[in-house]
Amino acid sequence: MFLSIFDVFKIGIGPSSSHTMGPMTAARRFLDELASSDWPRAANARPAALTASLHGSLAFTGIGHGSGRAVTLGLCGQDPKTVDPDAMDGLVAAVEASGTVHPPGHAQYRFRPAVDLLFDKRTVLAGHPNGLQFAAYDSDGQLLLRRAFYSIGGGFVVSAEELEALKHASPAQADVPYPFAHAKDMLAMAAASGLSIAAMKRANEEATRKRVALDRGIDEIWDVMDGCIDRGIAQSGVMPGGLNVKRRAKAIHEQLEPQWQRNEITPLMANDWLSLYAMAVNEENAGGGRVVTAPTNGAAGVIPAVMRYFLKFNAAATPQTIRDYLLTAAAIGGIIKHNASISGAEVGCQGEVGSASAMAAGGLCAIMGGTPEQVENAAEIALEHHLGMTCDPVAGLVQIPCIERNAFGAVKAVTAASLALKGDGTHAVPLDACIETMRQTGLDMSERYKETSLAGLAVNVVAC
Repeated sequence: MFLSIFDVFKIGIGPSSSHTMGPMTAARRFLDELASSDWPRAANARPAALTASLHGSLAFTGIGHGSGRAVTLGLCGQDPKTVDPDAMDGLVAAVEASGTVHPPGHAQYRFRPAVDLLFDKRTVLAGHPNGLQFAAYDSDGQLLLRRAFYSIGGGFVVSAEELEALKHASPAQADVPYPFAHAKDMLAMAAASGLSIAAMKRANEEATRKRVALDRGIDEIWDVMDGCIDRGIAQSGVMPGGLNVKRRAKAIHEQLEPQWQRNEITPLMANDWLSLYAMAVNEENAGGGRVVTAPTNGAAGVIPAVMRYFLKFNAAATPQTIRDYLLTAAAIGGIIKHNASISGAEVGCQGEVGSASAMAAGGLCAIMGGTPEQVENAAEIALEHHLGMTCDPVAGLVQIPCIERNAFGAVKAVTAASLALKGDGTHAVPLDACIETMRQTGLDMSERYKETSLAGLAVNVVAC
């Protein structure tokens, strides 16, 4: 099993990897198929109008997550990694005013978001809770092409056929030096090779790309993460969506920075800086800014917060330290995604913030000198103490409880790494068992608690 670090960490926009980045990517995929000659049609058939529908969790919380806007932007040909966040409102407004989209390389299509974009709360597509359907019609209203896609978490999008193939695929041996699919395999390969988890992950990545390109890509990921923290700290005001939630990171920073300058040590200093960094990222995410899935947007603050915290308190850190941290975190994230899920719509927030905390704990343990066994232990401790966590965002927005939840995920990650480093790596619950427990818990969890905003805080807190 091999999942690249660039699949785990994807540069995009907020507020959601599955509900914003995924729909935008799905819309672009539909455009790509529409432009190809791989679908049957009459020789003179010409697409003239497009429609889209969102189903399951996307329908219930799509408005709060900007899913409709994302579909519109995707049908304009925009990509999550390159779209200008400051230009999005203008692009959507232009489509709403004209009732058309004109993506590069395509003819102009009729698309009226108020009419042609449906949030279908009644129909759940069979493949996955996050389903989308797109359709193209000719000028006479005859259906030419209909396709379903699924946003399966972390910005990953698959077609109905691809999803079915994934469900029935037999495990294949990846063409990499260390194809670990489970934590036990990872530890066995580390023991046999004498390599760290980061070194094995690097060797796997370098099987398909040169070291210079790999390091450049990892550095770009960190630059976006780091920049997201800085932008979040610099911003103030109320976040969009109607909950009137105020940004707090800037005010917290203005309290902490003078203490830091005076070398004033307080009992809460470490937690305060950790929380600040995590909240800064997720406030920026909630505002639709540039973020990195880590492994999702809803959990985007944990991994950068822990790294920034380490840099704050450890002046000896180098660019290689950051790379090893992210490589280790990606190795753990890949195992979690392969054996369970990182999607809140599938397993609740245990799969989002829980996975992020496990990844950050393992990464921090590694760069603090932990053995592979201690790294695996750190990841397990962090994940274990997120088991059963639901996803019940108030008003379908990635704000309450999501922003503060990232702060707690970061604090748990540091605590887990510290506990693991105090031991020798032996422990009662293997990471693989904890991941399987998360998967089973997700299956048992009511759909009302899996990113539908139909229970929990979402119905007990008045959204006004």
